[in-house]
Amino acid sequence: MSEERARQAEGGVPTGVELTALDPSFRADPHPVLARLREREPVHYDDVIKRWVLTRRDHVERVLRDRTLAVDGRKANEGTFLRLFAAPPGGPEPSMLLLDPPAHTRLRSLVNKAFTPRAVERLAPRIREISDELLAAVAGQERFDLIEALAGPLPVIVIAEMLGIAPADRGDFKRWSDLSVMEFNPLLTEEQRAVTDDANTQIGTYFRRTIAERRANPRDDLISALIAVEEAGDRLTDGEIVTMCCLLLPAGNVTTTDLIGNGVWTLLRHPDQLRKLRDDPSLIKNAVEEILRFESPVVQTGRIPMEDVEIGGCPIRRGESIVTSLAAANRDPGGCPEPDRFDITRADVRHHSFGGGVHFCLGAPLARLEAQLAISALVQRFPKLRLADEPLEWRAVPTFRGLAKLFVLV
Repeated sequence: MSEERARQAEGGVPTGVELTALDPSFRADPHPVLARLREREPVHYDDVIKRWVLTRRDHVERVLRDRTLAVDGRKANEGTFLRLFAAPPGGPEPSMLLLDPPAHTRLRSLVNKAFTPRAVERLAPRIREISDELLAAVAGQERFDLIEALAGPLPVIVIAEMLGIAPADRGDFKRWSDLSVMEFNPLLTEEQRAVTDDANTQIGTYFRRTIAERRANPRDDLISALIAVEEAGDRLTDGEIVTMCCLLLPAGNVTTTDLIGNGVWTLLRHPDQLRKLRDDPSLIKNAVEEILRFESPVVQTGRIPMEDVEIGGCPIRRGESIVTSLAAANRDPGGCPEPDRFDITRADVRHHSFGGGVHFCLGAPLARLEAQLAISALVQRFPKLRLADEPLEWRAVPTFRGLAKLFVLV
């Protein structure tokens, strides 16, 4: 054991895999682990995974707002954490999630024209209808898996319909999106990598074929809109549209599934808060914001300094990897009174679950709307809903936090 690891072990400072969903304790409940790290070493150098981990809200806010910091893994130093996610040399450009200005600015500007909050609001009646249909399918059952019945299929159907994907292909889309988020696991085996690469190849082929069809026969869907968007004579290429669709699929699916699942689980563990929501359905918007703060479906995001910086008195060299723990920032006592108390009536709920700065989540309005409508429909239809006595299984996917299954009784 190195001197650094020995010092950390003696001081009880978690590091390495202990700070990821690959660790059973962290996966079951990351908040005590993150609280211990925030208290003892809020700017922590993880010598195992080669990254700086920030857990204080003020540090996280500073990094997320700093436009001089990069997200493109190709700019990270060799051997550091974020370099693992760099686009391969000679390959296609990464999605805008991992691009910096001006490339990110250009793509975001074009996509915004086809993905506006107003367009999302128009989806509300359809989201409500889908939620009701999914819940009607399990009505009369004494017990069901909420992830399988509602939280999983709803976002898949919504994003598939937005993209104009045929209902018969939704099963493939769900499988592809679940596999694609595994790319955030830096410890994939060769076999797992092969499966993930195959899924990415299949989805890329599917989208290229669909784009060609939409160019010949445009429809009222997001792919057709992405083909049509233009700004000062600039348009998206087919390759850029494929990459954008491959980003929107998991971004509009997996994280929203986790948001709904985490939200229902949290409400059922706090029956007083669930009762408040039943008594006053207008609390649902604030309830979803408190869920995002309390059990964020995205637990971290990364940045790369383009020059030497200092955070919390710690010098960080150009090109090193900085990981901001969104989950830790959301429960920092320095920025939130009684952060470990779940309260859907909490005033001025602040969280960083959608990231921040120029990379603030494009799909935030859609995720919020889906969670609000799905949870409201569930609470109204099943007034006696409660947790089944089943062991919980959290998915072992770094960066994300979500349940594989959530059995409930009605």
